[in-house]
Amino acid sequence: EEAEPLQEKQQKPAPAKKKKDPREGHRERLRERLQRAGPKSLADHELLELVLFRAIPRRDVKEIARKLIPHFGDISAVMSAPPDELMKFDNITQRVVYEFLTIQAAALRLGQSKILKGDLLASWDDLVIYCRTKMAENKVEEFHVLFLDKQNRVIADEVMGRGTVDHTPVYSREVLKRALALNATALIIAHNHPSGDPSPSKADIEMTYKLRDLAKSFNIALHDHLIIARGEVLSFKSQGLL
Repeated sequence: EEAEPLQEKQQKPAPAKKKKDPREGHRERLRERLQRAGPKSLADHELLELVLFRAIPRRDVKEIARKLIPHFGDISAVMSAPPDELMKFDNITQRVVYEFLTIQAAALRLGQSKILKGDLLASWDDLVIYCRTKMAENKVEEFHVLFLDKQNRVIADEVMGRGTVDHTPVYSREVLKRALALNATALIIAHNHPSGDPSPSKADIEMTYKLRDLAKSFNIALHDHLIIARGEVLSFKSQGLL
């Protein structure tokens, strides 16, 4: 009797290959570049994309970043923009705002930790970065005083005045009173110019000299006065004004 031919086993179709999300490839390339070459290798909009990936995980954020940067000016301005302004943009939710606030707080703490240890005059670049992080995007003027001990270590960093978009009342006697209470032997003062122009006004110069002379009478040195603008920092000492 003739044998029946064996039926070929039905083979299951190979599972379709899952298409790789092009967004994930782009994100991975940015992360690798950041790790390999550091933050300076990324443009502002690329760095902002890395932040937005966390807050908006399932959406292409490239176009969002490219809209935010030109509108606000740079990544610093985006991060510190008022929440109601940010949330006018599509896909910017409260979660994104919280992400920005967290990064701001972390940057400020990092900068603060660097200037609180050791001789402040030896870590001048860290001081400038810290002041810019803290003040450059403020919408009104703030007057800060860093009180230092004999080793130029920071005893305290305090806001001694808040004002309008172009003026802050500063009372030299109040600053000196606080310096004496803290046993400070030196001061560094700083304030911001919301206009973006760090050039000192006549009032800035007069106030600085008045404070310097008053501090000197108590054997307290005024090391410098920094004016913080969004893209630039002016040092009275570097400019020959102190």
